[in-house]
Amino acid sequence: MADRRPGGRSERVRLAVLHATLDELGATGYADLTVDAVAERAGVHRTTLYRRWGSAEGLVAEALLFGTEQDWVAPDTGTLEGDLAAMGRELVHYFTTPGLSALPIASISAAFQSPRAAESLRRFYVDRHARSAVVVERAVERGEVPPGTDGPEVIRAATAPVFYRLFISREPVDDAVADTAAHVTAVAAAAGAFVV
Repeated sequence: MADRRPGGRSERVRLAVLHATLDELGATGYADLTVDAVAERAGVHRTTLYRRWGSAEGLVAEALLFGTEQDWVAPDTGTLEGDLAAMGRELVHYFTTPGLSALPIASISAAFQSPRAAESLRRFYVDRHARSAVVVERAVERGEVPPGTDGPEVIRAATAPVFYRLFISREPVDDAVADTAAHVTAVAAAAGAFVV
């Protein structure tokens, strides 16, 4: 998780700019995002943005890491399959709901256009996988999966079919896809497929 930031005016400006960057990214996409548009949306002079972030790329790179500061926690349904299904359904909701989907889709698109955005998105998912791995730790404690099961790898396996349909095959994706992926991954994990 990211280090705690100092409070005060500087932090208020940072938060306003990061929120404005995410809003602008979702509204326009990476290619059309400008420092001036973010500055206007945030109510901050553009020279402040140039001084601190340097460019639109710098703004997006930091904004994509903003999620590591949020208080997201993995679900706890009582079973590994249930937890994986809940996470998969959350992804489906986030990436397919009008009004929500523009930002995550634009974030992934930005990662293909900017090395700095790609590194930030990778770091975001490293953080998310680490936080999600608690569902596997609980599954080990319950005896559902063997000790040594690789938590982040289980998370990747359970969510990969959702991302594949969204961004590769462009097939429809719904909760049934997430549920099937969760079931298959939980069965494989119980059989020791993810033990390292």
